[in-house]
Amino acid sequence: MGKTIFITGAGSGLAKGASLGLAKKGHHVIATTELTSQKTDLMREADEQGLNMEVFKLDITNARDREQISKYDFDIFVANAAINEGGPLGEVPMDRFRALFEVNVFATLETVQQAARKLVERGSGKIVFMSSMAGISATPYVGPYTATKHAIEGIAQTLKSELEEFGVKVATINPGAFETGFNKRSGEEIWKWFDDEKNYTRKEDILEQQKGLEDQFDPEDMIQKMIEIIPAENHKFRTVYPEETERQLKQTQAERWEMEI
Repeated sequence: MGKTIFITGAGSGLAKGASLGLAKKGHHVIATTELTSQKTDLMREADEQGLNMEVFKLDITNARDREQISKYDFDIFVANAAINEGGPLGEVPMDRFRALFEVNVFATLETVQQAARKLVERGSGKIVFMSSMAGISATPYVGPYTATKHAIEGIAQTLKSELEEFGVKVATINPGAFETGFNKRSGEEIWKWFDDEKNYTRKEDILEQQKGLEDQFDPEDMIQKMIEIIPAENHKFRTVYPEETERQLKQTQAERWEMEI
């Protein structure tokens, strides 16, 4: 039986692919985009593929846009909308750091609060946070984004306990490094403010870390995993994918217990 699935930030990347894929599977998808231009593109793709999707603009930082959530009924709410930016935490401009938290944490929680209220009233449903491997790992020069996703992990785990008695499930999906352009764009943002004559962080160290983005995973694999997990009745609280990233993160967690300074 098809589910009604509400997804934020579906104008690009993994969520766009998952929205189209879920619609193909017979689910009723309510896909929202940050920009009107993204809405136009997604509607065109849905029409070309003969899919029945509801698509509209929803900038999660805009209170009037967020109010639209209360007008819809859905079984599953996917909090996906996010931005990404890197930089050394000791030097990143605080306005950039605050901007990431405004979108990835504060506005995200505001959308989830609206979704939770609706699902609690009906006594069932599921909230899925699109987190990241960055919610578990800690990589140099990815600190701003990492901090927001660590916050999301804490929010999701707490909400899981708080909403269980109301029949509402909460889960996270934690993708590894997939080639959607999302990670590379974040790397480019650093150079808008970084000045190796003023900043103490060595430019070559940042560039060396960014080389890791040259060999990312095929996003179609992650999209298929999202299509599997999002509508599923039962699955793990945290879905890390691919499996090699899951193994890597479990090792990282174990090493943290033995870490010394």
